[in-house]
Amino acid sequence: MLRLQAGLPAEYTDASPDELARRIAAAKETLGERLFILGHHYQRDEVMRWADARGDSFGLSVLAQQRPEAEHIVFCGVHFMAESADILTGDHQSVVLPDLNAGCSMADMADIDAVEEAWESIAEVSDIDSVLPITYMNSSADLKAFVGAHGGAVCTSSNARAILEWAFEDPEGPRAQQVLFFPDQHLGRNTGYDMGYSEADMAVWDPRRDLGGLDEAAVKSARFLLWKGHCSVHQRFRPEHVEAFRAEHPGGIVVAHPECSHEVCSMADTVGSTERIIAAVDAAEPGSVIGVGTEIHLVNRLDEESPDKTVVSLDPLVCPCSTMFRIDAAHLAWTLEALVDGRVVNQITVPPEIAADARKALDRMLAIT
Repeated sequence: MLRLQAGLPAEYTDASPDELARRIAAAKETLGERLFILGHHYQRDEVMRWADARGDSFGLSVLAQQRPEAEHIVFCGVHFMAESADILTGDHQSVVLPDLNAGCSMADMADIDAVEEAWESIAEVSDIDSVLPITYMNSSADLKAFVGAHGGAVCTSSNARAILEWAFEDPEGPRAQQVLFFPDQHLGRNTGYDMGYSEADMAVWDPRRDLGGLDEAAVKSARFLLWKGHCSVHQRFRPEHVEAFRAEHPGGIVVAHPECSHEVCSMADTVGSTERIIAAVDAAEPGSVIGVGTEIHLVNRLDEESPDKTVVSLDPLVCPCSTMFRIDAAHLAWTLEALVDGRVVNQITVPPEIAADARKALDRMLAIT
């Protein structure tokens, strides 16, 4: 998805870290309770230090919803996160993304045109009334709206199993025969395995190919139609990384995010969301060595905040989330000083008709979990 972020004035790009810190602090003090800064776990430390709350994408949006006195929600994350915050917050609040180019490559792997085309193709060969769309939180507002309009729900990496159990098994749920799960195939696959399903119950839908690259029999028989999407960071972790960590640290603990491949997750001691990863590190015994399969800024922060433990990345060629990395102190200072001057820059606004259906999908998730 193309987004255009104009270059910053030289007074920001040429400023020293100390100067930017001074300007951010002054702007925060001026704005006071009118401002609420959210920092996703993957943000740089130079940004995270200014966050009033830190967490995962949906948790931060809920926190924003709980701060109606804040006129301006500055979301240091990526575009889909800011959209969710706008959906959940009041009309009197503005949601701002400091850099419009902070998107999500995974979210961009499924767009509304491709999903609608897939839905129509499935309907041509299968009973579409028995298919339920489920979208991961890491998706655009219009995909959440599509799901909401078709009776489905949003899920997070924390509650994906609960959402899928609702879809398939809840007597008061839709009792779907199939789910179209997008945009991350790995979360869908790992959750399916965790529920007792096998690879035979799953098929990967490739939106670039006719009928997803599948034959009619495969479309009809698959319990899970998994969108061919992935996280550019989590796909880097490989089984050989786990093997190398265990060889170097016998007795070490391996923790992986469910956006990693099933091969990696099947070798891990703990698999879970960013919040569960943090909890696993907190729960580890002093002296533990913990290899983590997730974004490097969170890994480094966990190591720094756990002086009695050693926390390392499973991938020796550590890779930051390149889109999260776009937000820096310069963009944050520019954003806050504009607010001080009465200008709302980079406001993220979801059209009301899309927000209404997206809210249905989010509310279903909240009702289930």
